[in-house]
Amino acid sequence: MEAVSDTDVQFRMAKAVNWGEDTSCSALLDTSRHLGSLRSFLQQVLQGLQQMRSTSEAMKMFPFVGQFLGRLCWNPCVIADERSQRLLLRCLSCLYSAGPLNAVERKANMWIKVVSLMTEEVIKSCDGSSNTARCLNGNIHTMATACVALVTCPQMSPLIGALLKHSMLCGSSCLNQEFIKEISEALISKRLVLEDEAIVNLWCYSPTCLEGAAVSLLESVLSDRETMTQSLDKHVNDSLLQIRFRNNVRLYVCVCVCVCRNVLTEIDENLAVRALIQVFTACFLQRLTGQKPQDRLPLRAFFPNVTPCLLTPLLTAPSEVPREAWLDHLSWIRSLLQRVTENEEAGGDVRAYQAVFEAWFLLVQCGYWVDTAAELLVLAAPENADSLLWLLTFFHHPTNRGHQRSQQTAVAREAWTHLRMLFLTRPPPPRHLSAVKELLSSSLSANLVLHLFLNFTVFSHGPVSIITEITDKVLTEAAVKRNALWILASIRCRLNSAATRDDRVHSRLRTLQDTLLQT
Repeated sequence: MEAVSDTDVQFRMAKAVNWGEDTSCSALLDTSRHLGSLRSFLQQVLQGLQQMRSTSEAMKMFPFVGQFLGRLCWNPCVIADERSQRLLLRCLSCLYSAGPLNAVERKANMWIKVVSLMTEEVIKSCDGSSNTARCLNGNIHTMATACVALVTCPQMSPLIGALLKHSMLCGSSCLNQEFIKEISEALISKRLVLEDEAIVNLWCYSPTCLEGAAVSLLESVLSDRETMTQSLDKHVNDSLLQIRFRNNVRLYVCVCVCVCRNVLTEIDENLAVRALIQVFTACFLQRLTGQKPQDRLPLRAFFPNVTPCLLTPLLTAPSEVPREAWLDHLSWIRSLLQRVTENEEAGGDVRAYQAVFEAWFLLVQCGYWVDTAAELLVLAAPENADSLLWLLTFFHHPTNRGHQRSQQTAVAREAWTHLRMLFLTRPPPPRHLSAVKELLSSSLSANLVLHLFLNFTVFSHGPVSIITEITDKVLTEAAVKRNALWILASIRCRLNSAATRDDRVHSRLRTLQDTLLQT
C-alpha cells in the first residue's frame, strides 16, 4: 500500500461520501467518470489487505478501509459495474471475521450469509421440477458471474457445489466459461477445496477441465525429481484425478483417451509418461475392486475399444496370480497379443493397425505384467525366454515398420544373453559389459535394453557392491540415468502392491536409486 498516498486516500474517501446512494444524473455521471481509477485504487487496497493476517491488523494498518468499502457497498453505480463489484467483494472477503466488531465486518459477514441463502435456493431448485430449474437458469448465471472473483473463499465452496449440481441435473449450459475456468484453476493450484461430487460434476460439465487436471498431473510428475525416487503411486493417489469416480465411465475414458493416449502417441518412448499411466490405472483398478460387486460396472465399460479377450489376463494384477503361475499367465498374454499383431503383419487395413494400438495401450496401462516378465527373465531358462522377450519387445516397439519387431526381438535376446553372463558369472566378464554398453547406445533399442538391465540389477543375487560397480560403468549418460530412475520407480510401485514383501529386493532398489541420484 506504499504506492497509495494520503492525498489519494482523502480524494477517494471524499468521492465515496459525496456519491453516497445518490442516483441523480450528476452523481451517476461523476461516479462513472471515476470508475476506471477507482478500480485501480481498489486493486491496490486488495493487494494490501491480502498481506494482512487478521481483520484487526487490516483495520489498524488501513483505518480508512472500513468506512470506504462500506460506503461503496451501497453505491448503485459501483455495484452495477461488474469489475468494480468483484474487487469490492474480494476486499470484503478479506475482512470476514467470526466475531464482527464494526460495520464493515458486519457487512462482510452479512454478504457471506447471503451466499448461504443463495446456496439453499440452488439446492432446492435441484430437488424441484425441471420447470423450476429452467426458470432459475437466469439467476444461476448471475450467481456464477458474481462468484468468479471469489472462488477461492472457503465460504463459497457450498454455493459453487450447488451451482455445479444444478447445471448437471437440469442439463443446461447456464454457467459462464469464466466461472468454470476459475474453479478449475483454483482446484489444480489447491486454492479451492470441493467435495468429490462437485469435482465430478465440474468434469462432466466441462471435459476440458478434466483434461487440464490430467495434464497438470503429467506436468507435476515430469518436473518433480523426488517423484522418481519416492512412491509414485502415493503421488497419483494424492492427485485430483484419484477421487472416487463412482463408476463414471465417461471420466475414466476421457482421462485415458483424451489425454494419456494423445501424449503417448506424441512421445511413445517417454518412460515417465508410461510409468504414470501404469500407476494411474493400477490405483484406479484398486478403487474399482473395492466397490461392492452389485455397484461395480463390468471392466469392458472402461475399456470399450480393446479386444475383450485381453481384458481378463491383463487387468488381473500379478499379486492375484500365484508366483508359480506367472510364466503360464504371461505366455497366455503373449499368445493373445501375437494373435492381434498377425493381421497387421499380413498387411491388414486400418482396423488392424487400430486393434494393435489398442492392445499395446492396454499393455502400457497394465505395465506391471511387462515388469513381471522382465523380472522372470533374470533367472529364466533359455527355453522359457522367447515369450517373455517377445512381450518386452512389443511393449517398447509396438509398430512393425520395416519388419522391425523381429529385429528388435533379436536385439532383446542378444542383450539378455550378455546380461546373464554379466550378472550371473563371477567375476563379471569385461567383454559382456562392453557389449551391454554398446547396445544401450543404440537409439532404437536403448530403453528395451535398459529395462532388462535394471531388472537384473534389482533381482539377481550378486553382491550389492558388484551390482553398484557394474551400474556405474554401464550407466554413464545423464539422460540414461534419468530413464533408469523412471523404470526403477515403476518397479517399486509393482513391488509395493505385491502379495509379500522382499526386504532384500527393496533395499537393493533403494541403493540403486541413491547411486543414480548421487552420480
